[in-house]
Amino acid sequence: MIAVDLRQASLRFADLPVLAEISLQIRAGERVAVIGPSGAGKTSLLRLLATELRADNSGALLLWQQDPWQLSSRARQRLRSRIGMVWQAPPLPPSQSVITAVLAGRLGQWSLPKALFSLLRPCDPAGARTALARLSLADKLYQPCATLSGGQLQRVGIARVLYQNPDLMLADEPVSALDPVLAEASILTLQQQAAARGSTLITNLHAVDLALRHFPRIIGLRQGRILFDCAAEAVSPAMLAELYGNEQPGSLDAEQAQSC
Repeated sequence: MIAVDLRQASLRFADLPVLAEISLQIRAGERVAVIGPSGAGKTSLLRLLATELRADNSGALLLWQQDPWQLSSRARQRLRSRIGMVWQAPPLPPSQSVITAVLAGRLGQWSLPKALFSLLRPCDPAGARTALARLSLADKLYQPCATLSGGQLQRVGIARVLYQNPDLMLADEPVSALDPVLAEASILTLQQQAAARGSTLITNLHAVDLALRHFPRIIGLRQGRILFDCAAEAVSPAMLAELYGNEQPGSLDAEQAQSC
């Protein structure tokens, strides 16, 4: 089944083109990394897939064969509850406890009374602890978010999406604040949990070597357009040089690369 079907989608902010005629299909359960230089439109692409932004009139987005913008507000909200977003800088209130931040992953799936009650008295500490334990943060369960480092906050953001258990995981530079060991472990956790649940995973990554090691499919985005879309083992140094221009990409093991 096709989980994401984007057709000739363009996006502009004021008079500035951000995405230009993007078309791609991603199957349910697929794992995809999007790479490209700063300002390529990677975050905007994820926001489009999350239905936070809407493509210009000429384009279309289908999620699980449904057009989100043709649904009623309630039906669109149900669709959005199937999507989990990991932000580079998670929007976690400093005074909020870590357990509340993680449990918020399921607010869209709960009734209003249960959601409100959980804000006052967390209803599933065991579930939150399990999600945090996968990111080596179980000991932070009751700490305020204000006491955490940037890297810890990123991992709390990942834990929240793991607890949500969505059908589509979107991650925007989810390990940018982590050291290489934690970054590798966190990406592996996302991969393993997506595979175990049959979820589709689409991740923006600045670290090219991390993308090539862990994602079977790589999409190269430059100036709002797809420059290439192929298997990781087919990405060559020449393709990366064209993609990044003067910007320095992450490291690449040239022996594993070949032209598409």
